[in-house]
Amino acid sequence: MGIDNTQIALWTSFLYLPWVIKMFWGPIVDIYSTKRRWILYTQFAMFCCLGLVALSLQVPNFFFLSLAGLTIGAFISATYDIATDGFYLLALTPEQQAFFVGIRSLFYRLAVIFCSGILVFIAGKLEVSLNNIPLSWTLAIGFSGLILAIIFIIHRLILPIPKSDNQRQPEETDNIPFWTIISSYFAQEKIIAILAFILLYRFGEAMLVKIASLFLLDKQEVGGLGLSTSDVGLVYGTFGVISLICGGILGGLVISKYGLKKCLFPMALALNLPDLFYVYLAYTKPSLTLVYPLVSLEQFGYGFGFTAFSVYLMYISQGEYKTSHFAISTGIMALGMMLPGIISGYLQKALGYPLFFILVCLLTIPGMIALFFIPLKEESSK
Repeated sequence: MGIDNTQIALWTSFLYLPWVIKMFWGPIVDIYSTKRRWILYTQFAMFCCLGLVALSLQVPNFFFLSLAGLTIGAFISATYDIATDGFYLLALTPEQQAFFVGIRSLFYRLAVIFCSGILVFIAGKLEVSLNNIPLSWTLAIGFSGLILAIIFIIHRLILPIPKSDNQRQPEETDNIPFWTIISSYFAQEKIIAILAFILLYRFGEAMLVKIASLFLLDKQEVGGLGLSTSDVGLVYGTFGVISLICGGILGGLVISKYGLKKCLFPMALALNLPDLFYVYLAYTKPSLTLVYPLVSLEQFGYGFGFTAFSVYLMYISQGEYKTSHFAISTGIMALGMMLPGIISGYLQKALGYPLFFILVCLLTIPGMIALFFIPLKEESSK
């Protein structure tokens, strides 16, 4: 659409903000209406939002309008997260929650494959057949909105109505100790090391993920690989995400067998060392045949290493307020993705792709150093 990498990386990084701060309006979702209604409201709102984003691509000032629509969509999506997590706990027994957790995760990953892979592939094919890039993305994003409209109708008819999903009165929350919850989180042992770990563990990867698909798409004369939109949808959004899923599954098995303490540093290396593949790709610009396995291996390492990160966030979310503590940790995690993403476009433009990817590799080092300072007891690792 003619927008440069700096603008793309900067503004899309700000879309992480709702997940950083969603803990602050979580009580609103908990107090007003029911979780079921919030799910339906947000699904319908996202259908409207994506429809407006799709239409905005047909007007001259599409960048501002589409970005505004995506920003609203990000807040809707973060609110939807709160509602679905609550509904999951209310609608299912503990035994059912354990049974469906893997299925829930699988469908989340399938959705990622659809959005970053299949949808991009469809848009790429439409670009070729219609010879109209804006129209191809209008149709692709409009198709996503249509899916949400159908899901809204289906859920309106069949979504269960749990007896415990009742609307609470605002006065019931007068005694909720918000500041006690927040202060107890930041009163943990070695909290500075914990915060440094959460913010720095994926610092390099957070920059890489913002630029990787742009690098694959950019023309070779400006340093990119010059792949088509459809190829990127397959390489990065489909095979890459499948590799990420496989890495995550294997990571969980390895941690369950050997414990988090033994696995954390090796899995951090698995997350960060494959970033070197992008240095190789930027300097050599190999054929598409080699791009597939290198991108897939990098994503596999990402999935494998990220599992340890997720488990550690659960490890430090203990005590009476463990749910709220986990929400705070994930908010800080989102901040750790947003801040590097904001500067990644500027750095890539200033350095070029080869030096940018070298910098990404160097910026993985502080996060691995932080590993040696975080609290992690041997007996609690398995």
